[in-house]
Amino acid sequence: MNATEKHDAHLHDCLFKPQCIGSMSLKNRLAVAPMTRISATDDGCATGQMAGYYSAFAEGGFGLVISEGIYTDKAYSQGYWNQPGLSDDTQRHAWATVIGRVHKGGACMVAQLMHAGALSQGNLYRSGTVGPSALRPKGQQMAFYRGKGDYPIPRAMVHEEIAEAIHGFADAAVRAQQAGFDGVEIHGANGYLLDQFLTEETNLRNDSYGGDVERRLRLIFEVVHAVRTAVGPAFTLGLRISQGKVNDRTHKWRNAENKAALIFGTLAKLPIDYLHTTEFEAWQSAFGNGASLASLARQHAGVPVIANGSLHDPTRATGLIASGQADLVSLGRGALTHADWPTRVLNGIPLNDFDPGILSPVANLRNEDRYRKERTHSLL
Repeated sequence: MNATEKHDAHLHDCLFKPQCIGSMSLKNRLAVAPMTRISATDDGCATGQMAGYYSAFAEGGFGLVISEGIYTDKAYSQGYWNQPGLSDDTQRHAWATVIGRVHKGGACMVAQLMHAGALSQGNLYRSGTVGPSALRPKGQQMAFYRGKGDYPIPRAMVHEEIAEAIHGFADAAVRAQQAGFDGVEIHGANGYLLDQFLTEETNLRNDSYGGDVERRLRLIFEVVHAVRTAVGPAFTLGLRISQGKVNDRTHKWRNAENKAALIFGTLAKLPIDYLHTTEFEAWQSAFGNGASLASLARQHAGVPVIANGSLHDPTRATGLIASGQADLVSLGRGALTHADWPTRVLNGIPLNDFDPGILSPVANLRNEDRYRKERTHSLL
């Protein structure tokens, strides 16, 4: 490593300082973002291939690995064919091998718990979809997750089904704890069920789950409290929040920073250990000018913040941490390109640009293995 690279490595020192979040003691500020990989068995069990995929990030130097979205029940939570679950004890047992290998590699692992709601593209257990209101979601189903055409119009959930979804999150969190995960992250972002209830355009309810922000946040509150009660006070619990959706990437909250202050200030009342914010470019202003979403979360929620969004450039990642806008950064495309991204940055090894071929035509691990073999062969 030459003198310039040594200097650059020193500039990124803040990324490699230890950090505690909840009961987790992390060796650095670098996390692997949750990324849907649709590589579980047909009945939702994690596989040996998935264990290799996740453990590579730990061995590559990441301090925290956050799983892809894991469905929580055998009702309406599943979003994609071959998505992994934590809806029964067989699925729980399958995760234990993955977690063991991640721990052996030196990282902590958090399970992201997800209910797809109206954005479900494949469900082994139920036909049709549900959401807060009977509105067809924007956009088209995602082809690289085996979707095709318009989203179906969901059925508006009745209170018994809302209660079923809440219990699903709590039960899945207990299974995650039993399997050996170091914590759980509730997926309240990206247009999935909890975000559908929060978003004015998709929640037209006139009951206690619709209306003003506090009512639209009610489901998130009830899920968080149910999970916290189920896993106890010492188990790490996080919540992911975003403006954009997988089917509506440009969506912004109305009333800009005032709405962000209200949302994050309300979430501050929850018994969570961290917030995980995601934007297309995490360092940019959340509303065209002013603070980033991560910075607003850190300012108003009073808990550690993980920032996600195009932070594979070490300078961008460092800037967010050094400026106090976030406590950790999570990488998606950067981690897919280099499972050893932290080791490379620490040692001044060059980084390649992300190649979408990793996720095309299907974003599963089989396709990724094919892509890497073909790329290796072309370089010989």
